[in-house]
Amino acid sequence: MGIRLYNDLTRRIEEFQPLHPGEVRMYNCGPTVYNYFHIGNLRAFMVFDVLRRYLRYRGFKVTYVQNFTDIDDKIINRARELGISVAEVAQRYIDAYRADAGALGVEPADVHPRATEHIADIIALIEKLIAKGHAYVVDGDVYFDVSSWPRYGELSGQTVEGLAAGARIEVDDRKRNAGDFALWKAQKPGEPAWDSPWGPGRPGWHIECSAMAMRYLGETIDIHSGGADLLFPHHENEKAQSEAATGVPFARYWLHNAFLNIEGEKMSKSLGNVVVPHELLKTYRPEVVRFFMLSAHYRTPLDFRGEYLAAAKAAVERLYNGIEDLRHTLGIAPRRALTPAEREQIASLEDFRARFIAAMDNDLNTADALAVLFELVRDANTRVTAATAAAAAEAYLDLFRELDQTLGILSGALAEETLDAEIEALIVRRQEARRAKNWAEADRIRDDLAARGIMLEDTPHGVRWKRREPARKPAGDEA
Repeated sequence: MGIRLYNDLTRRIEEFQPLHPGEVRMYNCGPTVYNYFHIGNLRAFMVFDVLRRYLRYRGFKVTYVQNFTDIDDKIINRARELGISVAEVAQRYIDAYRADAGALGVEPADVHPRATEHIADIIALIEKLIAKGHAYVVDGDVYFDVSSWPRYGELSGQTVEGLAAGARIEVDDRKRNAGDFALWKAQKPGEPAWDSPWGPGRPGWHIECSAMAMRYLGETIDIHSGGADLLFPHHENEKAQSEAATGVPFARYWLHNAFLNIEGEKMSKSLGNVVVPHELLKTYRPEVVRFFMLSAHYRTPLDFRGEYLAAAKAAVERLYNGIEDLRHTLGIAPRRALTPAEREQIASLEDFRARFIAAMDNDLNTADALAVLFELVRDANTRVTAATAAAAAEAYLDLFRELDQTLGILSGALAEETLDAEIEALIVRRQEARRAKNWAEADRIRDDLAARGIMLEDTPHGVRWKRREPARKPAGDEA
């Protein structure tokens, strides 16, 4: 049995079968770049980046596209507030996205298209919809006619009859139906605009994703993903306009992560509880934030609380300490041939790999996958000793490296660190002072190293060192 994913279109878990064997074409909705993205957005970016990583781990060739919405009412309003151009606002927050997402280990997409760079694609798609009778022009605006598409609501469960004006849809008396949505918006005074067959204007929100997904991935893509808040109207509208234009399914699998709340409440500016990543990173290391985000199944609501972050921090420290113990043991382990028992021990690691794969195959169950890492640490700490052949210890580290290609939380523990010559010399001098029973000098050197962020631990097999985590400001403090 292979990878199984919950498909919001069919409302069941299905065996994942891409359109083209061995290849996955995946589109994830990116940020509207009018401000910093928040940790609710981060969950979607991180979860579906992990899915992309896992698909690659399982041998698929993945083309991953995530857009930037760089023209929108919010961006226009933000530009007015700041007294700069729309393009400058967009670039500022695209740069901020790249910095914050990168700091948290979210890898860049293969393509990050921008709406303003695909106006010709968008216009061509709108023209096709008009020609097929699925869209109409009113005073330079173009609307999609939801009544022209019988399968409207197939994804979200909404119906044309059930749509009421004002219920998450744009009110406009010129529309044929309350649920009709804008494909093209005529220019208003002071707004940026592009020429079109219907006059100067700009694209609506939904049409950009359809045009860009088809531009880079084809008319039918394998996976379309995003936060649960995008299911309706955004993804419903994307699906309707795309399939009305092409006559073929737009996406085979629709995936949505559940909401992230702040201490039981929805995140909102009115409540003053919006948390942005670069503020969070003043308090917590990136791997702690990643662990927290992946500690619950992506379709389970996640509650952001200080005690849960503290628990994630403690969990990461347990993993790191276990791996650091293993690396220390490797440093003193004998370089000799494996015994039959050690070969059997290495072979037993396949069970951990298999359980990790089983967890991730089961609709991306990262919580169960993390549990496998803890089991692997316990096994290593129990079975790998100073007398174990180095190759056996290295086999554990290799497996940690392999599994972390998907999760991205162990790089700090697995990275090869070196000390500069001065620090190494101080460690040697301290050891000499200890042998000479010059405890005062040994303690002085230890304190000197601690002040430089190097912590020492004396073990029966020699001295160990590790870098102390730098102090971090509480989230919300100014840098």
